[in-house]
Amino acid sequence: MNFSNQQVAAHSFLRMLYKDDYYPDHVVDQGRSILLRLCERVEAERPADLAALYTLTQASTDEFNVLQEEFWAAGSELETVAREEIGEEFWFVAQAYGFTDADPEELIATRDW
Repeated sequence: MNFSNQQVAAHSFLRMLYKDDYYPDHVVDQGRSILLRLCERVEAERPADLAALYTLTQASTDEFNVLQEEFWAAGSELETVAREEIGEEFWFVAQAYGFTDADPEELIATRDW
């Protein structure tokens, strides 16, 4: 994927989860794809304000809600380490695209993990 944002292009999403054998790579790959699609949407739609950004990030959070089932099926789960890592990735995306005043909790407000 070619991103115009160089921070995003150079970023290794979910790096900490890949380093931990508790999180199966094939499921983490799906989470990484969710985040990359979020970046694609931000670049394509160019949200004008935080409300528009939150709409995009919360839709991606909903995808992680569904992905949670895949973690369980693989003998893993979105526990504290994963929740923090995923939340930090959403924060990174907001910051990388200039939304420095984004509320980290609001970015993932629809989470159930």
